[in-house]
Amino acid sequence: MTALRVLGIDCGTTSTGYGVIESDGQKERVLDFGVIRASPRLTLPKRLRYIHQQVEKLLKRFAPDAVAIEEVFLAANVKSLRQMSQVRGVVLLAAERFHRPVRAYSATTVKKSVLHGGAEKHQVRHMVQRLLALPELPEPPDAADALAVALCHIRHDQVERNLASLGS
Repeated sequence: MTALRVLGIDCGTTSTGYGVIESDGQKERVLDFGVIRASPRLTLPKRLRYIHQQVEKLLKRFAPDAVAIEEVFLAANVKSLRQMSQVRGVVLLAAERFHRPVRAYSATTVKKSVLHGGAEKHQVRHMVQRLLALPELPEPPDAADALAVALCHIRHDQVERNLASLGS
């Protein structure tokens, strides 16, 4: 199997988590993770532009094979939902500009791919640390969530490749 490199994104208007993982089909290796912090003092359009620019930098630097994002879920209020959808839109635009496929996964699917069941946020962070053999818990939590989304994509991709090889 050729290596698969995935950029996972956890969308947020002031803190967008990212994680880059490479897999050879047997083992995953973390290349980078962190957050894109957009000042809440900026207007929303300026935050969106900043997030877009930073995602493009990640795409240039790591040249992932795919981008994985979490689907927008029902937020506490309509304003938050709208803003998260707009962040998702600038991430989709950046991926499209670099001709990278995007896959979206529900929060439940991400959790199940990491823990094989429902889980609290802190449990996901601990499992991400264990699965990726990280020396410490991935911080901040948005970055851990992005790593979990990337792991989810890798696992789904492996299943799809295995099924395709059975049909050949």
